[in-house]
Amino acid sequence: MSRDYPLEKVRNFGIVAHVDAGKTTTSERILYYTGESHKIGEVHDGNTVTDWMEQERERGITITAAAITCFWNPSYMGADTTHKHRFNVIDTPGHIDFTSEVKRSMRVLDGAVVVFDGVAGVEPQSETNWRYAEEAEVPRICYINKLDRTGASYEKSYASILDRLSTKACRLQIPIGAEGDFSGVVDLLNMKAYRFEGEMGKQVVAYDIPAEMMEDAKKYRAELIERIVENDEKLMNDYLEGKDIPLDILKANLRKAVIKNEIFPVLTGSSLKNKGVQLVLDAVVDYLPSPLDLPSAVGTNADTGAEEVRTASDDEPFSALVFKLQVDPFVGSLAFFRVYSGKFEVGQTVYNSANNKKERVGRIVRLQADKREDVKIVYAGEIAAMVGMKEVKIGNTLCDADHPVILESIIFPEPVVSMRIEPKTKADQEKMGIALGRLSDEDPTFRIKSDPETLETIISGMGELHLDIIVDRMRREFSVEATTGKPQVAYRETITGTADVEYKHIKQTGGRGQYGHVKIRMKPMEPVVEGEKIKNNVDREDHFEFINNIKGGVIPAEYITPIKKGLKEAMDRGVLAGFPVVDVSVDLYDGSYHDVDSSEIAFKLAAINAFQDAARLAKPALLEPIMKLEVVTPEKFLGDVTGSINSKRGLVESMGERGQAKVVVAKVPLSELFGYTTQLRSLTEGRAVPNLEFSHYAVVPRNVADEVIASRK
Repeated sequence: MSRDYPLEKVRNFGIVAHVDAGKTTTSERILYYTGESHKIGEVHDGNTVTDWMEQERERGITITAAAITCFWNPSYMGADTTHKHRFNVIDTPGHIDFTSEVKRSMRVLDGAVVVFDGVAGVEPQSETNWRYAEEAEVPRICYINKLDRTGASYEKSYASILDRLSTKACRLQIPIGAEGDFSGVVDLLNMKAYRFEGEMGKQVVAYDIPAEMMEDAKKYRAELIERIVENDEKLMNDYLEGKDIPLDILKANLRKAVIKNEIFPVLTGSSLKNKGVQLVLDAVVDYLPSPLDLPSAVGTNADTGAEEVRTASDDEPFSALVFKLQVDPFVGSLAFFRVYSGKFEVGQTVYNSANNKKERVGRIVRLQADKREDVKIVYAGEIAAMVGMKEVKIGNTLCDADHPVILESIIFPEPVVSMRIEPKTKADQEKMGIALGRLSDEDPTFRIKSDPETLETIISGMGELHLDIIVDRMRREFSVEATTGKPQVAYRETITGTADVEYKHIKQTGGRGQYGHVKIRMKPMEPVVEGEKIKNNVDREDHFEFINNIKGGVIPAEYITPIKKGLKEAMDRGVLAGFPVVDVSVDLYDGSYHDVDSSEIAFKLAAINAFQDAARLAKPALLEPIMKLEVVTPEKFLGDVTGSINSKRGLVESMGERGQAKVVVAKVPLSELFGYTTQLRSLTEGRAVPNLEFSHYAVVPRNVADEVIASRK
């Protein structure tokens, strides 16, 4: 069985933006214009396709990334319509608490449409999403939305992209009119004006550029062409000689530049008023890459560790990356995956190279947000979901057992907010464990642990809203009623000095005893230098480094791993207040053993005690999460806002302007920010808007640390 569409006509792209910039509204228009839905859903009516969860429709925000598949023929004349282009689109959340959804989506996407609010321009989460796209080297198209709104300004929004995101952005369109007079767009390459007529703006009508706009259009077209030809010497010479460069050559070179991240074309429109979305889809076809345009996926052989390359071809061995898990109330567990090479049929067995497990796949579905369409086979470049997989985790590689490969996984940020949770009844207690387990499988930034002293269950996430949604989902999807404590800060502990410790674990109980003897040196872990070669005796992980300097077998090799395990276990509970310990380097340099009494458990216990003794001597310190706080406020409240930040141990880093408003950027400890939104609203008559994003961990001041430590005891 062969595919019914060519791979060069596949586009895997995401729609990303700050919260409330119009991502979901744009996604709904894409579904409507591509014929996948016959009625446009609206966020304000709570009837959108991609925001299908009850919580999303109630709150008017996107919580979970939704995947949709649709087909598109370009709307311009002369387009090749032999095969429609297949779009696999992911509508991602914009709220910072659900930022991991964007990060994981970027890992499997080939391109992105970045949506901006025409009034606000670049906003905090726009910068975070842009950074994720930079890290993943994802080509981008910019779309300035909401130009029909009062206060909207294409030029100011465009300037904010150049100033805060990238100087590689370049106008591909300019708007006709603004605010209430916004009526269409001018395409600078085609030098045509477009308006959108008929039901829901379905008809794209081309006409001559209005005379009053012609001068601007010519000026901006010259800028665009200069950017396109600057990387091609022949084209540059032709342009400088005044030759007319054909449109198809300009488009082809612009496409190359976009795929190499050398140009980010800027388009414009109003999704809500049905203006401009079809031209965004045309730009996706013309400028964003197909799987064939991108470098091959690189992984490692699961057996030998050698580098393996997987080309986007149906004839290669099958390989796919799982990027999302979801519990569906109708079909059960879904494992979303992106196919990088090969093809896979229902009924075949897939090999999970992360855990060496094989599973037979009985059902594969193509995704339409919350609706499912069964498919018999998936090909390279597709995004789909397997139903009922039991042993799969996010970031696992699924592949052909005869050609095992491990593709690069997905790294997620650490949670910063914790709270206590307990079931209301005994019946809820039994169901709560299952519910929490399922939800943590779905969301790698949601963690569960048990406090060893109080035996309470502690849940951790990216913010208060994140944990609120988790508790709400437990109630609705799993029928678990639970009560929660106040949100708590996820503190960490570290060391600021060095220590040299010897510990002997000796226990005699009449029979065979226990004997483990270790000598360790502890110091703060130094930052990893890019490109640095790691020595053979150094085992480096996130926030922990283990150095094995045992010579001459003074501790037998079989006891080294238990010692490392003991050290790692001791890091789970610090010596100051019982918080996890981070960024520690431990050098095991000496010790001794007993022929009869030494055992793995004896050396593990010796390592745990040695670590605790060393941590007490190495100047332990408490760390707290510091947040980047951005507040957009009317100028008359600027003094009140900066005063409130200073009162919260905050440090104002910069003050700027956004339209008529002032923007304050500060670094503030998370512990001071619970309930800050309510306080800010009362200070500013509800007119200031805060945005929070995790920045880094920093040492807690002594007086605050003493209070935290006392409260833990």
